[in-house]
Amino acid sequence: MFFLSDMLNKKLNLPKPSEALPGRARAIPTASRHKVLKRPLKGPYPEGLETAMFGLGCFWAAERLFWQIEGVWVTAAGYAGGFTPNPTYQETCTGLTGHAEAVLVVHDPGIVSYAGLLKLFWESHDPTQGMRQGNDVGTAYRSAIYTSDEAQLLAASASRDAYETSLRGAGHGRITTEIAPAAEFYFAEADHQQYLAKNPYGTCNLKGTGVDCAIPAAASA
Repeated sequence: MFFLSDMLNKKLNLPKPSEALPGRARAIPTASRHKVLKRPLKGPYPEGLETAMFGLGCFWAAERLFWQIEGVWVTAAGYAGGFTPNPTYQETCTGLTGHAEAVLVVHDPGIVSYAGLLKLFWESHDPTQGMRQGNDVGTAYRSAIYTSDEAQLLAASASRDAYETSLRGAGHGRITTEIAPAAEFYFAEADHQQYLAKNPYGTCNLKGTGVDCAIPAAASA
């Protein structure tokens, strides 16, 4: 019983850098091209495109949400926000890498704005659940936004504050979403890239609250 409770505690609490798994120096193998969009997963990306990074639970369903949006050039599933270099899926699931399952979104801001992506992010999951999303429990499934610059950081924070007001008005709790500058994004294994395009009957616990997210002007600038 102690072993099981100890393992659960590890999954619900982020490790300290000294406690994280060592990882490896080389990137783990992944797909070269996006199965749906037919573009190179790791680039090079055309000039004028911007990147965004979101964690909203299981990255299988999260990635599909974004690749369906007009103006999104390519997406990728991966690991972000942790300590272990080049982690594997199995390592991330232990909670001992510190990473969240995340989606990298490369988009044309002239077609779909960062504010538009934020709206999709907030409305597509429950950002009040802490270290879980539905039946998926652990730090890897936490809600997170990793920003590429100060403008994204300010926009993400403004959208969070506005959406929390809406959620509280609808009877929900405090938003637990982590918002932080993006560090290294580690591409997940090939099997996890565009998983639901390869396995259309696959399941993933991703469900919104049903509360509309009105993006404030501060987040749309």
